[in-house]
This record gives sequence, structure tokens and C-alpha cells, in this order.
Amino acid sequence: MLRKVITFSLLLVIAASCKKDVVADYSAVDKKTIEDYLVANNMTAQSTSSGLYYIIEKPGGAVHPTINSSVDAYYRGYLTNGSIFDQYSYSIGKPTFFSLANVIIGWQEGLQLIGVGGKIKLLVPSALGYGSAADKVGIPANSVLVYDIELVEIYNQ
Repeated sequence: MLRKVITFSLLLVIAASCKKDVVADYSAVDKKTIEDYLVANNMTAQSTSSGLYYIIEKPGGAVHPTINSSVDAYYRGYLTNGSIFDQYSYSIGKPTFFSLANVIIGWQEGLQLIGVGGKIKLLVPSALGYGSAADKVGIPANSVLVYDIELVEIYNQ
């Protein structure tokens, strides 16, 4: 019995000493960053329940992509300070082909709001972008991302 108590106590000490990874919640910070950006740029946006803000500049056609679609799109990505981190499709003058299932959540959600020929501005909170990872060149961890996207074609709706 004493051996069980000692073993149990030891397990409690070990469990209590384990450090848990704490993931910071940036949702309030991101929301303020986005709202400040909108005010500073005299813009009005809608938001989804996930926290994605968007401005549909041109709705495009009636058929919209789904999460299972692949699309061709022109896009420009930048931070709220105006620093551009990606505009490859515009640089080469050719839309980029990608599957919605393989892009950030902000794009997965936002591109489903427009059809072919549509244009949308997405203001993506960090949780729907790259989060705490600074994996992409020019994108610091926990960054709000702004994208201007033009949907050119939808495949596999």
C-alpha cells in the first residue's frame, strides 16, 4: 500500500512539473488591428463569425468555389503597415493555380464569397493566417494579413 502511495505521489509531482505549451489568444489584438486599419483607410467591411473581415469589391458570377475547388487567382498580400510580402501572380502577369483545401483558412472562407470575375479584400486575423509561425518570408508571427484577390477561374466545384 505504501508503495502505491509513493508511486502515485511521484506521478503527481512529475505531472505537475510538466510545462504546458501556452498559446496566446490574439483575437482581441487582431480585431483592434483590423478595425484601426479600416478606419485609417476609410473602409467598411463585413465580418464572419470566425473573425475574417472582407470587402467584396466585385461579386463576380453566381457560381462560387467550395472547399473542394481549385482556382486560378491574382492576388497581392501585405501587412497592415503596407509591406507587401507576396504579389507573384501580378508580377508575372499570370494567375496562380491552387486548391482551396491547401491554403490558409482565411482564404478558404473568403474565396467562397465571390464568383469568377469577383474581387475581394480579405483582412485575415492571425488565427486564420499563419498564426504564431513566422514561416513565410516577410510575415512576422501573429500578423494580420491583408489580401486583394481577383478570382479568375474555378475548377471542380
